[in-house]
Order: sequence, then structure tokens, then C-alpha cells
Amino acid sequence: MSDILEVKNLSFGYSKDALLFDNLSVTLKKGEIKAIVGASGAGKSTLFELILKNLKPISGTIECASASEVYQDPYSSFHPSYSLLNQIQDVASTDAIDSYLKSLNLDSELLLKLPHELSGGQLQRASILRAMLMKPDILLLDEPTSALDNVIQLEVMNMLMSSLNDMGMLLITHDLELAQWCADEIIMI
Repeated sequence: MSDILEVKNLSFGYSKDALLFDNLSVTLKKGEIKAIVGASGAGKSTLFELILKNLKPISGTIECASASEVYQDPYSSFHPSYSLLNQIQDVASTDAIDSYLKSLNLDSELLLKLPHELSGGQLQRASILRAMLMKPDILLLDEPTSALDNVIQLEVMNMLMSSLNDMGMLLITHDLELAQWCADEIIMI
């Protein structure tokens, strides 16, 4: 199976004297989960920004199929004055929404609300819902379950893992146990 993400010899830093990455290479295929683990400030979220082409590397190449991201802070990823459903419909088809709502333990009525009317955990699951409905080849997950209790975290991770036939996933986490449980490979940054 061919790679859906190929990062080759990537170098990046906010200044050329202090590189976050120097010659980093990562590949991802459909069906794989790779976990990215490292200290705060090591560049994990920056790597996602590079993959999404929001930042430009100093050197190296990134070839990437379609990607969507679940951000660590769900409040910053939704516009505060539009319903969640409107924001989901702006970027994705809602044809498969009912099965995802059930898997994510979300009530459809929550989608009619504004982001600030939901708890952090509910909004994080709505963010995952939106990303899944976009049907990306690559799902970039930045601490996607940190706002969830342990039972919901397990349900969400099982749902994500059941979607691996259709995509590959990069998971940023500080939870080494979670990474060891779900990832095909752990990349230390």
C-alpha cells in the first residue's frame, strides 16, 4: 500500500539557530496509527502545522493526501457564534452523521447549540465528528481525548481505530500508555 504521508528530511525551526526538527522523516499508510510523543514545546503541534502547509520548512519535503485535524483546544477550532451543525455542514457532508453521533456518545440536539453551550468533552467529540465527516485520508489528532473521562476516551479511541480501513492517523499525546496501546509506531520528538 502506498504512503498517504511522506515527510522526508524535514528541518524546521522558528530561527535557523534553534531547530525543532533536523532531518526528520515520517511515513504513514492507510490503516496505520503513529503516535508522536515528546515534551511540551518539542514541536509536535508544529509538525501538524507543517503537514497542513500552514508553515514552510527550512528544508525537506512533505507529500500529503487529504488531511483534517482535531485540535487540542476544541473551543479555538469552532466559531463562537454559529451552531456546531452549521460549521460541520460548511466543510463536510452529514450523510453518515447518525452512526458517528452514536459512536461518540453525542446527542444530535447538541449540534444545534453554540460551542460555548457544550462542555469541553462534548465539544472535543464534536470536533472529532467534524473531522471524521470530512472523510480525510489522514486524521491529525492533537491530544484528542485529553478532555474526556476514561470511559468516553476508550469509546472514542475504539471508534477511531475502527475507521482505520479508510484512513491513517497521526496522534499527538503525552499519554505514553495510550500511545503504546493504539499505535503501530511511536515517534519520539
